Amino acid sequence: MPSALDLRLEAAYNLITGPGGPIQVGSVERFGRQLPFITNAPTNLADYVAYFAMQHGDATFLVEGDERLSFKQVYMAARQVAAGLIEGYGVQRGDRVGLAMRNANTWCVSYIGILLAGGCATLLNGWWQGGELAAAIADSETKLVIADVQRAARLEEVDHGAKVVTLDIAQPIDQAIAPITGAGGNAATALPKLTGQDLATILFTSGSTGQSKGAYSRHEAVVQAIFNYVTQTASIVHLLTEDGLMSDIQPATLICTPLFHVTAEIPVFLQSFALGRKLVLMPKWNAEEAMRLIQDEQCNYFVGVPLMSYEILIHPNRKNYDLSTCKSYAGGGAPRPPEHVKRLATEMGEGKPLLGYGLTETNAVGCGIINENYLAKPLSTGPASKPLVDLAILDDDGNELAQGKVGEVCIRSVCNFEGYWNNEAASKAAFFDNGYFRSGDLGYLDEDGYLFIVDRKKDIIIRGGENISCQEVEAAIYEHGDTNECAVFGLPDERLGEVVGAVIWTKPGSSVTAEDMCSFLSQRLAPYKVPYKIWMVADALPKLGSEKIDKVSLRNKYRDEYAAEVA
Repeated sequence: MPSALDLRLEAAYNLITGPGGPIQVGSVERFGRQLPFITNAPTNLADYVAYFAMQHGDATFLVEGDERLSFKQVYMAARQVAAGLIEGYGVQRGDRVGLAMRNANTWCVSYIGILLAGGCATLLNGWWQGGELAAAIADSETKLVIADVQRAARLEEVDHGAKVVTLDIAQPIDQAIAPITGAGGNAATALPKLTGQDLATILFTSGSTGQSKGAYSRHEAVVQAIFNYVTQTASIVHLLTEDGLMSDIQPATLICTPLFHVTAEIPVFLQSFALGRKLVLMPKWNAEEAMRLIQDEQCNYFVGVPLMSYEILIHPNRKNYDLSTCKSYAGGGAPRPPEHVKRLATEMGEGKPLLGYGLTETNAVGCGIINENYLAKPLSTGPASKPLVDLAILDDDGNELAQGKVGEVCIRSVCNFEGYWNNEAASKAAFFDNGYFRSGDLGYLDEDGYLFIVDRKKDIIIRGGENISCQEVEAAIYEHGDTNECAVFGLPDERLGEVVGAVIWTKPGSSVTAEDMCSFLSQRLAPYKVPYKIWMVADALPKLGSEKIDKVSLRNKYRDEYAAEVA
């Protein structure tokens, strides 16, 4: 039966979306049926950002090191970037403009500038090596890339066909964006009037098919996703206000996850415009630095992959920092062990754990679970997020399964992405005809509608929230001339959830070592994809009747070996 918190959240939601409430929910036709739709949300991101940036004006928005930018300053700098992209670089409506940069104020300004110019913000993974970046640029038909110095250097090593604009993000924002703003354009440059159906973003996702696919979304889907989150946040704020616990300080969040990921992009970065929320940027994760920033910037919300909040919990110097303003430790991208949930709930004072479940393809919307509900059901990702998410457990034919039965977790909403760029087959395979997106996760719903994920259909490894395609790593291993056969799989890791493991059968007479192979792969793959443990073997790998490598038995065998080694 619903918990007391469920009932209170339901009442708050009904108040917020009811007659005269700030969020108005209607419907729109999609897939031959009516889907929920937030009717008073802006139609596009340019209008959304402009409205709330002016509303919050001089309030602090971005903090990176010593540089602090207000909402108005961020918007005006982005407006300059947009003018420079249009007049100086010829960016037109729908053009893909790549963004290859670590978390920085300049990333945020550039992202908004691309959108204001009518471009499609194509978010390149900042951890990728040159070949990976080049493949994504080619796949998305990106002709212009805005990069920081480090990423630009990687792009110089490969052929990609795009023009690269290098920004020195260590400089103050006006100097950092000068290579764009100095190329042409000014405050009089006309910006395009966008609609909800204009192309907005491409984010890259690693699935079972190897090469990352570019998931593209239109403005309407992204804006609706933002307002789905705003509805959830408003419900929680209502409860805190009722209980006399709502703080009068500006809301503030520490960003520890990369902005090119959907979790940091939509519920954190973009939602913050509506909330008037300050964002404190951390270029590189460090638990003690995170605690210092939470204390000094009075952050009330922390979001990262689950291992990050756990590292704060167990840090020997935690007692030296005042973390009392932080009430929520949110996680996403990977599950938390129940013991971690319990300890976060009981050992962090008023700070409580939260967990969200969403995907790149759903623009981060899906499910969420908070506070005592999470403590009661630590293995769940919570119920579907209102008002837009239609969550179902379906069989391989798209038929809905009975409550408690395990099937594929599927999500239907107006927030879903449009498809994979230049990949019609993958786009078609991602959806059932009735509009449900196929997540590739296996799970079930309990009697209260809470989702429990039990396995994955897709052959991926989730390392600290990063999806790694086994097939992509295997393809890189096969590039080595001494490789006969290989299999890549996840190995359990207490801190990261999983790390990459590989078993490789080499050619007779080969002297290549695991260390040699890691060095070879480091030139081809982002560091997080390089196997943590490699077993080099002298015999052919076991096969199934279909002559496919028997990855299940290999995974079980070497996971047991690995567990014995680390025990």
